[in-house]
Amino acid sequence: MDAAFTEEQHEIRRTLRELLLKRCGPDSVKAAVRTPEGYDRELWGELAGRLGLPGLALPAAYGGVGCGPTELALACEETGRAVLPSPLIATAALAAPLILALGSARQRAGLLPALAGGELTGTLVVPGGQLATALALTGPNDGDWAGGGRAGGIQARPVDGGWRLYGEAGQVPAGHTAEVLVVAAHAGGFTRSRTLLFVVRAESAGKAAGGACEPGAGGAGVPGLLRTRQTVLDETRAQARLELREVPAELLGEGEGEAAGAEAAVTAALAATGVVAAAALAAEAVGAADAALARTVAHVKEREQFGRPIGSFQAVQHRLADLYVRLQAARSAAYYAAWSAGAAAAGTAGPDGAGEPGAAALALAQALETLRAVAAEAVQLHGGIGFTWEHEAHLYFKRAACDELLLGPVHRLRARAAEAAGLFAGSGCGPAALASEAVDV
Repeated sequence: MDAAFTEEQHEIRRTLRELLLKRCGPDSVKAAVRTPEGYDRELWGELAGRLGLPGLALPAAYGGVGCGPTELALACEETGRAVLPSPLIATAALAAPLILALGSARQRAGLLPALAGGELTGTLVVPGGQLATALALTGPNDGDWAGGGRAGGIQARPVDGGWRLYGEAGQVPAGHTAEVLVVAAHAGGFTRSRTLLFVVRAESAGKAAGGACEPGAGGAGVPGLLRTRQTVLDETRAQARLELREVPAELLGEGEGEAAGAEAAVTAALAATGVVAAAALAAEAVGAADAALARTVAHVKEREQFGRPIGSFQAVQHRLADLYVRLQAARSAAYYAAWSAGAAAAGTAGPDGAGEPGAAALALAQALETLRAVAAEAVQLHGGIGFTWEHEAHLYFKRAACDELLLGPVHRLRARAAEAAGLFAGSGCGPAALASEAVDV
């Protein structure tokens, strides 16, 4: 691994940081999350059109920049620093990689350029709040997390050469505005039970996914699709509840979903997407922690008690120094996870082309813990004003709490990474065994 960034990577960080410093202050963030979309559409259009942010990790052949997970992680670090409300993670780290990996040539050509240019946004819809499981970050994703033929999931059935989806899903990132929904659904009933991915063009007025779209049509035009923005603690990470009642959809990969091994390809693609998403989210958490720490250091230099700045007290200095050490460790882990994901995508990580087992999950766990610690200290060291919801310290505090709910919890991320690395192989002391012993006690 070469730890030095290229000039192009430095330029991505510089340009994005300068733009966000001008356009995305705390007041702008609070104003953006109160819009119906939950983010500033004008700013998102500039980030997508001028900087190509959602297409950073997509090939140039599909309208992308042609970079990789490392560049996406660097961009996410800067958006995390500004606590930017946007559909970046949902579009660039969840929906686009799955379409690139499993989509047919027609689906890739029809969807990826629009996603890369910001004309469309996308997200991954997983039922039951099982996003972390589906991405193989907190457990194996070869189970019945998509419903298993039972109520509570999303079911798919073939109808007249197409598909219809029925079910519901909550906690869908950017699900209330995304025009391209990649939906994980259970197909085949009990006899041929399998989990497949489907595409729903939410802006198409009743037409099958991938078909022509009516100008200005929104999600309300899709028969049977009801999308409701949920009330969440972290308003900068908008989530939605989706209800699907015989919604027309198209199988991702078209006829390939019927072939043998289709479900194995889906679980593998989801796991690979989980690595990229975890690295991006880890970098975003590192950026948020860095900004929170910088604000706290600036505050303790100015706030005076007993005739001197509180930052001059050794107890405060020690607390900040500990946070700085944790932050640098988390940043290194996030960078390594992004590099490992890029090496795996390029097939240069090892003999089997796979990245370091569990590196992304471990990096995400460390980054989330660091952000939580830094945000808590930021609230404490800002004193009485830091405890008010109106203070910007709570933007980081809420982000720390909700990110762990989205792709955590931390202890399950670490347990899954240990299993992937084979630390418990043959010992009988794996997470499942320990959990069983705890129940017996």
